[in-house]
Amino acid sequence: MKRMQAWLAAAAMMVSATASATDAPTTLATRLLDQLDAGQYAAAEASFSPQMKTAVPADKLKAVWESLPAQLGAAGSRGEATTSEADGFRIVAVPLHYAHGDVLARVVLDRDDRIAGFMVQPAPPPPPVAPADAPFTEQDLTLPAPTSGKPGLPGTLTVPKGQGPFPAVVLVHGSGPQDRNETIGTNRPFLDIARGLAAHGIATLRYDKRTQARPQDFTNESSIDDETTNDAVAAVAALVGNPHIDRRHVYVLGHSQGGLLAGRIARNSHGEVAGLILLAAPARPILDLLGEQNRYLANLDGSISAAEQAHLDALDAAITKVRHDPEARLLELPGRYWQQLEKVDPVADARDSQLPVLLLQGGRDFQVVDADWQRWQQGLQGPRYRFHRYPALNHLGIAGEGKGTLDEYQKPGHVDATLLDDIANWVKERQ
Repeated sequence: MKRMQAWLAAAAMMVSATASATDAPTTLATRLLDQLDAGQYAAAEASFSPQMKTAVPADKLKAVWESLPAQLGAAGSRGEATTSEADGFRIVAVPLHYAHGDVLARVVLDRDDRIAGFMVQPAPPPPPVAPADAPFTEQDLTLPAPTSGKPGLPGTLTVPKGQGPFPAVVLVHGSGPQDRNETIGTNRPFLDIARGLAAHGIATLRYDKRTQARPQDFTNESSIDDETTNDAVAAVAALVGNPHIDRRHVYVLGHSQGGLLAGRIARNSHGEVAGLILLAAPARPILDLLGEQNRYLANLDGSISAAEQAHLDALDAAITKVRHDPEARLLELPGRYWQQLEKVDPVADARDSQLPVLLLQGGRDFQVVDADWQRWQQGLQGPRYRFHRYPALNHLGIAGEGKGTLDEYQKPGHVDATLLDDIANWVKERQ
């Protein structure tokens, strides 16, 4: 049966466990992976913290772990573990090799050597190094702390060479844990956008999303603002305060769910955003799109099997439940999170911002489709709004042929040059 979690570009699961304080971080991480590989889910659950025993019981852990070979083929070897530290937490990253792709397991250990987080994500290939003669420089930085008081996130500021100050764009991710390049499969759309716009004289700021960089910050009470809005507002502030940036021309580019929240980000930035760029942005309720995406993927071969139909029926039931029960869970997220997302009206937020808006949509996008595109066009009418649709592009802004599929995200590609030109020209027109 096909695994159909298309809305979340990178699936993640969070668990917690306890182990001896005398063991090294890599030993603790390896022990957990060994238990999972051996099917010892009850043993793993026995070492979970009380909170995570409730959130991720053995049956749920089993379903998530065994979905990996269903998606990626037979399990193979593990790569060499690496460790890092952040604010008292130690993070162990272990590459996991499967027949049809690799993923990265990240185990987060707290001060008491308990496993405070566990995520499984697509393993990003190393990004290409910028050539020595590139028309830009790249600088690592840390975003200001958001209003929530949590630590700022690591990011990269890309600045054109030459005489500034330059217009600049904050890049806001889609759903799921994402790195600063928005690495999905073998593609890095935010890296393409950052370097492509730099060649046009436009700076960008991209950063690791909090769900990727600091999963330990999240609880059942965390909101969509904790996940996305607050950090994007902090990124806007970082650009406004940078002497290389023209503070009158700071824009927000939201991709997918980032586009859905772009108007909210502008409102919370208190007049510091000059315009919005919405790339593959949904305009309808998120849970409606989730159901549609799964049906599309199930029917790619022209039929839906009994097992696939059972999955779709279960998904429909889960969607109905989280819409009414804040404690229910879907894709490991509580109902209150989904209910917050569903209250967002992205079209009204963009319109009420009174900002110029550039909307960009791929014709082969199966995640955000023509119904969303039509709603944007119906809701945003007038000279402040500009629309560009690209028949050959997918959800990542990358060209392809035929029906869009999840497998396409594993094929190397780059964000379309015409799309980048359209963004650059629109920004320059506002100067």
